[in-house]
Formats: sequence, C-alpha cells, structure tokens
Amino acid sequence: MTVDPKPSLLAMLLVATLSGTSGIALADEPSRAKPSEEATGEAAAPATKPADPEEATEEVQLFDQLLVVGSAEAAAEAPGSAHFLTPQDLERQGYSDVHRILRQIPGVNIQEEDGYGLRPNIGIRGTGVDRSQKVTLLEDGVLIAPAPYAAPAAYYTPTAGRMESFEVRKGSGAIRQGPYTNGGALNYISTSIPGSFDGRIDLSAGDESLERAHATVGDSGRRFGWLIETYQLQTDGFKRIDGGGSAGFDLEDYLAKLRFTSRADARVYQAVELKLGKTKQLGDETYLGLTQDDFDRDPYRRYASSAGDNISTDHEQLQLRYLIQPGERFSLTATAYRNDFFRNWHKLESVAGTGTAAVLARPDEFPDLLAILRGQADSGPGALAVRNNRRDYASRGVQAVFAWELGGGDKRHDLEIGIRLHEDQEDRFQDDDLYQMLGGRRILNEPGTPGSNANRIADAEALAFFVQGTFSRGSWTVTPGVRVERIDLMRRDFGKTDPVRNGAALRIRRNDLTEVLPGLGAEYRLDDSNRLFAGVHRGFSPPSPSSSREVDAEESINYEIGWRHRADDVTAEIIGFFNDYDNLLGNDTLSTGGQGTGDQFNGGAVRVGGIEAGLGLDLPARSDRRFPFRLAYTYTQAEFRNTFETGFSDWAPRVERGDELPYIPAHQLHAGLSALGERWAVHLDTSYSDEMRTRAGSGPVPREESIGSRLVVDLKVEFDLSDSLRVWGQLLNATDEVYVASRRPAGLRPGRPRAALFGIAFDVPG
Repeated sequence: MTVDPKPSLLAMLLVATLSGTSGIALADEPSRAKPSEEATGEAAAPATKPADPEEATEEVQLFDQLLVVGSAEAAAEAPGSAHFLTPQDLERQGYSDVHRILRQIPGVNIQEEDGYGLRPNIGIRGTGVDRSQKVTLLEDGVLIAPAPYAAPAAYYTPTAGRMESFEVRKGSGAIRQGPYTNGGALNYISTSIPGSFDGRIDLSAGDESLERAHATVGDSGRRFGWLIETYQLQTDGFKRIDGGGSAGFDLEDYLAKLRFTSRADARVYQAVELKLGKTKQLGDETYLGLTQDDFDRDPYRRYASSAGDNISTDHEQLQLRYLIQPGERFSLTATAYRNDFFRNWHKLESVAGTGTAAVLARPDEFPDLLAILRGQADSGPGALAVRNNRRDYASRGVQAVFAWELGGGDKRHDLEIGIRLHEDQEDRFQDDDLYQMLGGRRILNEPGTPGSNANRIADAEALAFFVQGTFSRGSWTVTPGVRVERIDLMRRDFGKTDPVRNGAALRIRRNDLTEVLPGLGAEYRLDDSNRLFAGVHRGFSPPSPSSSREVDAEESINYEIGWRHRADDVTAEIIGFFNDYDNLLGNDTLSTGGQGTGDQFNGGAVRVGGIEAGLGLDLPARSDRRFPFRLAYTYTQAEFRNTFETGFSDWAPRVERGDELPYIPAHQLHAGLSALGERWAVHLDTSYSDEMRTRAGSGPVPREESIGSRLVVDLKVEFDLSDSLRVWGQLLNATDEVYVASRRPAGLRPGRPRAALFGIAFDVPG
C-alpha cells in the first residue's frame, strides 16, 4: 500500500476556516473544547432534561446512564476507584494515541506496539494487556470490541483522537459493566451534540509525513440536534524497510448523530438519538521485528521480507438510543446497537517452515533463514508463507438501564437496574500465500486457497443483568450490587477442504455458563474534603468458544481500600488493591507469538496487588500565571501461586510458584506540568515505565526476556491568536529515547522516536 497525500482535504478545510476567523478576546485557559455539562466536571442529575422550554437549546447530557463514571465530579465522589478525563485534559495533551492518553490514569497497564496506538494493548490492575482482551471496552456505554464474547482479542479500537472524554472504572463499581470485571471498564466517549451551533477544525502536520485533520460541526434547536464529524490521519511511518517500501498507514473516520426530543416541559419527557459511524484503515504494518543485534544497530529498520505486509480494516457502527423520563425521579434509557468489522492482516508467518519468532529469537541457529528475512539471500520457491488473516466480526444487542431516585437531602437512595441481550460472532477464513525471496524482493509464487488455513465460526450469546443501589445517610454511602451473566458459546470448524461450507461442521465445541458476580462498595466522608472508601467484588472473564471443557472461567475476588482528598486547589488519592485469582486464563493468539488457535490455558491461582496514587495541584504563581501539576503512580506485584507446565507462549514451558507475570511493570509514573498565561500555554508530560518481563519467571530478568525501563518526555506549546484561532507545536519523545516496545510476537519492535508536530485549530463562527 502506498499512502497518497491528501492536500485537497487539508487545503479545503484551511481555506474554509480562515475565511471565517474573527475575534480578539482570549480565555485564561487556552482550550477551545466546548464540553457538555457532564464533561466539565459539574455534577448533573441522572437523565437530565432542560428545566425550562426557553433553555432547551442549552447543551445537556441526556444519556448519562450509559456512562461508566459520568464526570470528574462523580469520579471524585465515587465509593471506589474511578477516573474521568475531561475534554480539557485531552485538549491539553493533544494526543491521538490512546496509550499516551491513558498513561495519566493509575492502575492502567500498557504495552505499546505500532507507535501510534492503532492496536492497543491495555490492562487494568494486572489483568494482562494482549489486545485489551481482559478489559470491558465501550464506546458511549456500548460494547465496542468486534466480538467481545466470541473473540475479545480483536484488532479494533475506536479512534482516540476524535473522542471527547475517557473514563475508567475499577473496583466494585465495575460490576455494572461486563463481562470483564477482574480489572475494570474503559469507556470512550464520543463528541456530543452541541447545545447551539458549533464548528471546529483542527489541522496538523509534522515528521514522518504525518497529516491530520479533525473537523466537527453541529447544532441544536429546541427539539432537534445534529452533529457531523470526521477524523483523518495519514503518515509514512517511522520505520525504514530494506529495499524501500511504505511503512505508514491511512485512517479515515466518520461520525454522524441525530437527536429528537419532546418539549422540555412535556409531562413525560422523551429523547431519541441515532449514531452512525464508519472507520477505515489501511496500514503497511507487520508482526516482524528485529534480532537483538540488528535492533541495537538500527531500531527503526524493517527487513525486506516484511515489505508488502499490510492490514486493512473496515468498521461500521450503529446505535439507537431512547430515553423516557416519566417523572423527576424515574428514567429509562434503552440502546439498540450493531457493530460490523472486517479485517485482513496480510503478514509474514514463517520462512522455510520455521516460524519467524524462532528465527529472530535464536539467530545463531538459523543464519541462512535470517539472511532470507533480511533480503540478503535468495530462497527457493514458496519459502516465505504470508498469511491472509481474513476475519469478519458482528456484534449486536439491546440494553436498557432503569434509574430510580428514592430519596433526597440527608438520605439519598438510588437504584439502577440494567439488562443486556447480546450476541456476537467471529468468522475466520484464512489462507497462506507462498512467496520466495529473489534479489531482495518478495515474489509471489502461489496464492493461497481461501479457507485453507482456518475455516471456522465462533458464536456467543449472552444475557446479562445487574442491580446496583446507592444508599447515603449522613457521612456514609454504601453501594451494593450484583451482576449475572448467562453465556452460551459455540465454535464450528468446517475444515480446510470445504471453503464454501457446503457440508456440516467437522467439529463443534460448545460451552455454557452462568456467573453471579456480587460487589459492595462503601465510603465515609471525614469532612468536606476527605473521604475513605473500600470495596470488594467478584471478578470474572468468560472462556472463549475455542476453549475445551477442561478450561475454567477466569475468576477472582478483588479488594480495594483508599483515601481521597479534594479541595479548591489540591486533589489527592491513594488506593491499595488486591486481586486474588482462583484461575487466570492465557489465550493463544498470534499477537503473543502463539499459533493463533484461540485456545485457552489455565494458569491457576494468581495474586495481584499494588498501590495507585494520584495528585493534582496548582503550584504557587503570580496572579496572571497558573502552574497546574499532575502526578499518577502505580505499583503492581503479580505472581503465580502454583507450579505447572503449559503450552501458552507467555508462560511456557513451566511456571514455578512465585514466578512473576509477564508484561506488567512493577513501577509506572506519569507527571505533567503546565504553565498557563493569558495568551499562551506550555505543557510538559513525562512518563516512566519500569523494566518488565516478556515471559513468566523470577529473579534477575535475562536480557532476551526483558523490556527495559524507559522515560518518555512530551512537550506542547500553544498560542491563542484570537478567541477562535489557536496555533500549537508539539514534540513527542522530545529526548528521542530509544526503547523496546515489545518482543512479541516475532523479534524486537521499537517505540516511536522523536516527532515534531505543528497545528492550527479554530472555531467556525455561528
């Protein structure tokens, strides 16, 4: 794939915007985000409607029952661990990489991969990070993984750069979402429909031939609102392929929303919102990394044998939401949703029948094969097997949440009841193309027969139900709840010789289970600024349709206890957590260096414990200056409590009691300092990650199984030229830290080097 530039798109957006730029007034905070009432951190009542018909055009969050946390204010008052990143937080950093965005939240574990966050690896409190498969991923409160039950380790994430907010819920409150409750839930919040006409365009360009355009426009009347948004990102990438070739990607994202409401003074208030989205990506990305020696010489090199590797994806989403509020204390929010996702990752798997991971891990054993991978030696016909990892996903369902406010004043009692009927599917239809290496080029010899590598369908059906209450009296708040998951799983294998699937499935696996997941959180307000809280809940991750009857569900009992302080100029929090697993599951995926079978492996008893801490304050300054400071720290210790042998690549071949889990650093630290003036702002963000293992073990970490510690510094400078026009510049990895992002699935891959970006953002006048 060759990334074609799109000067026409950037030029048209730039001309349209500059022609409407006007105004002189400047805000103290150089942020042009116009968040909803929820996003600003102000408290909002559930399912809020305009109190007066004349106020019907004000921006209001109508569907807050779909949110995981709700607002920064709600996060500060939650009887448990909760975090809400506001539009101002996202604006300050200006990131399009979800990994960089989430570094500022304690308790979140991250493994980088491509340098841009296109295929995130996210875990919460030691759940494991591979393909974010142990975290409940949501967009606007709706399951967003392409097949969250049948195949959670998928290659899709919502476009982080177009999001308005992010929220993370951990601890006992996480049972409200599911099915993955061992760690917690991550909710991407898309741009909300504005309360009045509002348009914004943000254009940027920089190193790596990067071009980015983000545009939104929307309006609301008294009973109708709409929003149109697009996010475009393209780059040539930061890696260099031996012999030439593209290493970049092209991403296109489109979103539209329509909302209709009844009159604000209607006796029974109602609202309907339709959301449509489409995302396409074409990227020249590979799984093939480097040997240790080659990485040390040139970490941004790619071998000639990876030229032509590429991934293409197409995602479509539809959400239809309905709100009815028959009284001030009652509301019902219902959502019907559907997600369709196609992807094909055409990538090198083996050379002369030997997996690329083995060649790069032990190059001295395979010098001839390594020379072929480098393009330094010719091969025989068909020596290079390149797989078409072709898969279709579908996810659909209906969910509803009923909220009832039972009391007020000194006694506040709220009750939420939710239900979700969901089904999803993964359809694998894969084959291997055979190539040979000639003169440093990959030449096709034999196209694969569709379905000849994998030809199977995995299905899941789930009925989930939760009840959660919030009972407050005086200084105490208690939140008991329970979640029930009923899951039916099936996998049908049609064999490699029946691509049209005319015959019956050669093999069928079935699994069904019912899980009851209780949770309890409690909070005690010491005074207006200090709170103590604690919680306990049962964690759960379902098995996959590919698992055998011998594989148990992943289950744990999770505890947390914490203190939170919030005053006018200081916020602080410290939480201790402990997750006691009866059984931890390992999933065989290509992204972990496995065979991609989807088989699961019992890991037995595991204990994960640690500390999360956060601090926010304004440092002393002159009255016309502000110096906000933010700090987030995570300490995690995760170890096996039993001894066993296993075929799972991250643990194999044998785990001893006391061995540490891989890809979980002991220490993580994020610090951010801003300097804010009347017309300018400077933001410095620093992230540190400790050394971590790539394979289970204990004692000193062998170099070949280590990802070293790293310190990454980002710098952003902004200038307000008017009340509607802002220019900015940014340095990512300002110190040009060279570090290993991953050693899996095949060789070492680097983190993103230093990159300079420059942009202009402006509001379109109404």
